[in-house]
This record gives sequence, C-alpha cells and structure tokens, in this order.
Amino acid sequence: LFFVDGPGGTGKSTLLRNILAKVRLSGKIAIAVASSGIASLLLMGGRTAHSTFKIPLKIDGESTCNMNKRSQVTELMRKASLIVWDEAPMAHRHAFEAVDRTLRDVLDNEAEPFGGKVVVLSGDFRQILPVVKGGSATETIDACLKSSELWPLFQKVRLTENMRVRRAATSDSAAEMAAFSEYLLEVGEGR
Repeated sequence: LFFVDGPGGTGKSTLLRNILAKVRLSGKIAIAVASSGIASLLLMGGRTAHSTFKIPLKIDGESTCNMNKRSQVTELMRKASLIVWDEAPMAHRHAFEAVDRTLRDVLDNEAEPFGGKVVVLSGDFRQILPVVKGGSATETIDACLKSSELWPLFQKVRLTENMRVRRAATSDSAAEMAAFSEYLLEVGEGR
C-alpha cells in the first residue's frame, strides 16, 4: 500500500499514469480510479472510484460496496495486479474502508488489506477534503483518510519539486509562477 503525496504541480498524476502504463505494458491489469469524474479522465481507462467499486452513496463505518463474489467487477479485481486511486484525500475514509472490507471478502483474503491487492493512492491534503454536510472542522478531519485505521498501513512517498514551474523555467513568467506556487503552498499549509 502506497500513498503519493505532494502539492499541486509536483507530478502525482503523471507518476500514476506512468505506473499504470508500465504495469499494462507488461501484460497485467491495472485499475485506475479517481475520487472525481474530472480526475478520472486524466487516467487512461480511469473511472470514478464510486462507479468502479460500487461504493454506496450513503456510507458509514460498517458499509460495504455493492459487489458480490460472482460479479464481473469482482472477476476484474481478481485479475488486477494494481489499483491506482487519484485525488484520494477528497473521498471519505468510510469509502476506503468499504472498499477494503469488500475486497477482503470477495477476494477471499480477510488477512490482507484490500484483499492483498497492490494499492497506490495519490493526492494532496492541502486541496479538497471530504465533504461532510453541515459538518464541523473536527467532523471533516475525522472523515479524512488520515483518520482511518488503514492510514498507518500505507507507505508514504512525498513529491516536492513543482514540475510545472520547472518546465516553465525558460519562460518570461517563470518567476511569477514560482512565487504563485509558493503562495498556494503557504495557503494550503496555513502559513
């Protein structure tokens, strides 16, 4: 289990696309999902996590996904070598926990997280967090992946260099882009 963290522009989605391509070029199945429809379009063959895993719209700490052991989705999960989930921090922790419980069950592997699948999550907790209707700041934090019992199981990989700014280094606006990037980082970190 891996979590790729980094501010906007550090290449998280590009890294995920490259990982997906490498796995697929080796003839293996890699499932690409994202927490939003727009983010899913940036991944080859990507779909929303809710659509792929059949995550219920109303979830709680006991929810499971609407998959059974004989479904086509479950068969795809059995064959998959990798699951990639972009923009993960915007999904409620109960969604991850539901996917975990469901995969353990339908893949007949209760002992291993996500039924033993290699899972790579990506995102930036400085950006969009889960929406908790009428929720307080404390309730929003509790809804985050970092509040899940699964969080300590993930190896964290941190990307730090802003690749968008680096690519623009030769342009006239590079200094302006670098300053704006630093400003966004300060806002995201509450400085």
